[in-house]
Amino acid sequence: MKIATWNVNSVKARLPNVLSWLTAAAPDVVLLQEIKCETASFPALEFEQLGYRVHAVGQKSYNGVAILSRLPVEDLIERLPGEPEDPQARYVEGTVGGLRIASLYLPNGNPVGSEKYPYKLRWMERLKAHAQGLLAREVPFVLGGDYNVIPAPEDVYDPEGWSEDALFRRQTREKFREILNLGLTEAFRALHPAARHAYSFWDYQAGAWPRDLGLRIDHFLLSPQAADRLAACTIDRGPRGQEKASDHTPVLLELAD
Repeated sequence: MKIATWNVNSVKARLPNVLSWLTAAAPDVVLLQEIKCETASFPALEFEQLGYRVHAVGQKSYNGVAILSRLPVEDLIERLPGEPEDPQARYVEGTVGGLRIASLYLPNGNPVGSEKYPYKLRWMERLKAHAQGLLAREVPFVLGGDYNVIPAPEDVYDPEGWSEDALFRRQTREKFREILNLGLTEAFRALHPAARHAYSFWDYQAGAWPRDLGLRIDHFLLSPQAADRLAACTIDRGPRGQEKASDHTPVLLELAD
């Protein structure tokens, strides 16, 4: 099974790019983040014409996630448990071929001195609790998406300069490690332990893309049963170099049958 995750930074604005990449890469399951449209206005028809079933959870102008799948998706949930009053569209999860797969868009958390950072940390606690529940049920799962977390210094072009950013603060990385320490595998780093400059995001400002001033913030976390099937995890930099590109690029996960 080939699973892709991609923060598209507005699915309507990037639609030709996304459709072109899907046609070439042909993933079985696609996890999208930051679709930036309400559920009803998601351009489902265009993806259905490529053979995908569409399950989008959106809100007006901000956030939004989706699962596109060539296989049926069952037992959908459209919110991360733990904070029923949370209105933000950041999580969708379903079962595909016996595997629980989630598309998640973890909060950015900046500025750190605002209410946005405590919300980010609470969201990570909720994700940890949900993952614990899945592990207790011995459900094989993949949690993919834009985590807005830089796991380690080698995952950012300027660690010192980012030290107090919400994506790289010590408290953020500790929360991320707590989730991993449940027994999960971070797919890319497991297969590429020494890789540097393996970024998935480059800002639109300050020539970040041509200067390769990037961050690795898009991740796949795998349960032990899914990690046993881990065959490949790669970052496709190609889409970031296109006209009207998203500031993120796709990450591809391959699981053996």
